[in-house]
Amino acid sequence: MKKVSGLFSGQKGPVPENGGPEKSPDTFLPVVFADEHVVVVDKPAGVPSVPARTRLDPPSVVERLAAEWGALDATHRLDRDTCGLVVFARTTAARAALGRAFESRLVRKRYLAIVHGGLPSAEGIVHLPLADDPTSPPRKRVDPLVGRRATSRWWRLAVAADATGATSLLALEPVTGRSHQLRAHLAWLGGPIIGDRLYARGGRGAASAGGPIALCAAAIDFPHPYDGRRITLVAGIPAIHPWTLYSPELFAVGTSAEPLTCCQ
Repeated sequence: MKKVSGLFSGQKGPVPENGGPEKSPDTFLPVVFADEHVVVVDKPAGVPSVPARTRLDPPSVVERLAAEWGALDATHRLDRDTCGLVVFARTTAARAALGRAFESRLVRKRYLAIVHGGLPSAEGIVHLPLADDPTSPPRKRVDPLVGRRATSRWWRLAVAADATGATSLLALEPVTGRSHQLRAHLAWLGGPIIGDRLYARGGRGAASAGGPIALCAAAIDFPHPYDGRRITLVAGIPAIHPWTLYSPELFAVGTSAEPLTCCQ
């Protein structure tokens, strides 16, 4: 196994030479790290992490990789239209160890997002409890009475503009791991993510909702379930609009080892 270098350094972790067979075109997904314990996939937008509830949905990561990697268990999930890194366990012991790591907040995740307009400040931290929205599932709503605690950090990397108006590139850290947390928090703050049909309906985000949501799980750092060594991986950013509004160098800054300035 080659060593993965640098904390959130922008370098992808290698797949070991004996990690698995060659991928077929029909099932290919970018596997950025794999061994006998875990498989980490750079999931494209539009692909579910796990088998979907209906037959109308496309095959999930778990289903696409089953023939080549065997049974996989997702240790966390990304929304279908969110791209980026997902960690899968290959054994029961690995699943248990990674579950404990997530519960103990030993896993660090960094997201990149492009939002309409901007947020109230260049950086900050938001504490807004979230609950299910019974009028529009699977949407979440801010609810201080019955909502579960949810905390997110943000840091503005740059601003740009296109025909639809001004946009902001953000680096994000979900302190807690609630479903739709970043999407709901950013919409509540007045900066819905571009392409987010669920949280920008009728608003600025809905006007450009023709493509995938501009949200990427760009970096992850976790303890290996077998020996505890830190594994640090960085995703590829889609080379499509609106990501192409921004210099690729900014993506590396957004996934760097430096903590978000609001949290120092």
